[in-house]
Amino acid sequence: MKELTRAEEQIMQVLWDLEKAFVKEIRDKLPEPKPAYNTVSTIVRILQDKGFVSHEAFGKSHRYFPLVDKETYTHKFMRNFVGNYFDNSFSRMISFCAKKEDINLQELEEILQNIKEHSQD
Repeated sequence: MKELTRAEEQIMQVLWDLEKAFVKEIRDKLPEPKPAYNTVSTIVRILQDKGFVSHEAFGKSHRYFPLVDKETYTHKFMRNFVGNYFDNSFSRMISFCAKKEDINLQELEEILQNIKEHSQD
């Protein structure tokens, strides 16, 4: 699975939320300043070429929908991120966040509790 550019990811976030949408609907959900309609259309077609979205035709219009769900992409993205920046060590990533104060003790305790709950499955 290829990684998405920032613009592609922004479009995918909208499609994940809407589940199915025409280009105009996608564009309407994007923050200001909104990109041109043709820009959104081009990005959606790139996402289709990459295998992230497909469409159903309604005459000359197309309604797009995700082929890759958000959880699957997030998992793949995080694996690559941790691999590229923390030598495949989630422990190093969490330590880094704790040192930079991006994560506090309560959040660390929540992470530990979550790990405990999932390790019992």
